[in-house]
Amino acid sequence: MSTPTTAPAQNGTARRRNPLRAIVRIPFGWQVLIGLVLGVALGLVAAQIGPVPGAGEDGAEGPNWLTTTLDTVGTIFVTLLKALVPPLIFLAIVTSIANLRNVTNAARLAWKTLLWFAITSFIAVSIGLVLGTLTDPGVGSGVSQDAAEASDTQGSWLDFLTGLVPSNFLGIEGGVGDDGSVSLSFNVLQILVISIAVGIAVLSVGSKAEPFLRFTGSALEIVQKLLWWVIRLAPIGTAGLLGNAVASYGWDAIGQLGVFVADVYIGMLIVLLIVYPILLKTNGLSIGSFFRGVWPATSLGFVSRSSLGTMPMTKTVTERMGVPSHYASFAVPLGATTKMDGCAAIYPALAAIFVANFYGVPLGITDYLLIVLVSVLGSAATAGMTGAVVMLTLTLSTLGLPLEGVGLLLAVDPILDMGRTALNVTGQALVPTIVAKREKILDQKAYDAARRTSFQAIQAEQAEQAQDADADSASPDDPAPADGNADDGERDKQTASV
Repeated sequence: MSTPTTAPAQNGTARRRNPLRAIVRIPFGWQVLIGLVLGVALGLVAAQIGPVPGAGEDGAEGPNWLTTTLDTVGTIFVTLLKALVPPLIFLAIVTSIANLRNVTNAARLAWKTLLWFAITSFIAVSIGLVLGTLTDPGVGSGVSQDAAEASDTQGSWLDFLTGLVPSNFLGIEGGVGDDGSVSLSFNVLQILVISIAVGIAVLSVGSKAEPFLRFTGSALEIVQKLLWWVIRLAPIGTAGLLGNAVASYGWDAIGQLGVFVADVYIGMLIVLLIVYPILLKTNGLSIGSFFRGVWPATSLGFVSRSSLGTMPMTKTVTERMGVPSHYASFAVPLGATTKMDGCAAIYPALAAIFVANFYGVPLGITDYLLIVLVSVLGSAATAGMTGAVVMLTLTLSTLGLPLEGVGLLLAVDPILDMGRTALNVTGQALVPTIVAKREKILDQKAYDAARRTSFQAIQAEQAEQAQDADADSASPDDPAPADGNADDGERDKQTASV
């Protein structure tokens, strides 16, 4: 009789010793949703508390403790993501280009991928232009011209072209602050150029580069594992980012820019729910299977606001939908740096029209064509964490519009950036799927069987694959893994050829 009474007590004690276990078991999507709601609630509370007299510089009003806390939490989350971006770009691009050595029609796949990037960007920017022309978002907006301020981060065609030339191997840039402090930063565009050059060199060297490829492949796995750990903090980071946006700007800013915000989200929804399904159906692909399969990456992009940070998830869901691994390893990293239907197409088109409306500058057909040209060809300028501001300044400078117009839109940028990144990520998975289908290398059964999967399930699947790989490498005396890998490589070459 003592055993039945003792076991529940032990189980109860175990449960009391692990109070976070129940939270961890909550699906990741629900955790993010809770973070969103909590962020808005805390932001409203912080806004009600108001600024604190004497807390700012020179005795001016400053943020209260809750606003400061939300800002700190959100900043830490974004900083962690940024810290992993440079090695992630270099390792992913080098590895992806090197993987093309196993594909017989690599050049054909590469140019078709770029072509479809351009096609979808053209459609997206055209939708943005039509919406902006119909609604005139900058006319009658309640935003004050006092908010006009040129962004510290600006882009121009000259900056873009000169930025392509690496100043050093790591793309490191230094700057001196007003207080004399020295800070270092990475030029993402230069890292991209360096990575492509190294990847091509690896292909040229051939078998002598195998030790280097083993190192980069191993290092990429380590960086991606670190990134997964940071992504697990997304619910907390989302609460901080959204809460700080609500506390700092409030709903008044959204009301003042209501037409512009509505235009951006309506444009993104048209691309996501109308254009993408039409492209899928035209190429004989199931719409439901695609959106079920891509959902983990889309939702993660929404909360992380980083296409690069979401890249490992995007690559995983793309492969799960039947795209060959060697091709996905090339197309997804390339798309994460250059394929931006939200940041580089819809948003800059509408923002340019808003700024032109606000300052009373008429736009002609030539200006609209320039916006299209910049959006289709200048997407690489957005490479980075949140590159929409760079793309916007590039568009404004091309049209000769005041760069101070950027400051008018910064109040709602965090809210818009969530939707922009979600659309970016979805498009980055769409193009490889379409190209694989058209090139007859898509695993149709895997695509049709695609199902909505949780974040935890994908993590568990990747962990299981890693364990299987470790087990195979730990058994050198067993010839089966070697033969299997050889068969897989030969099969990849056969399925990649048309």
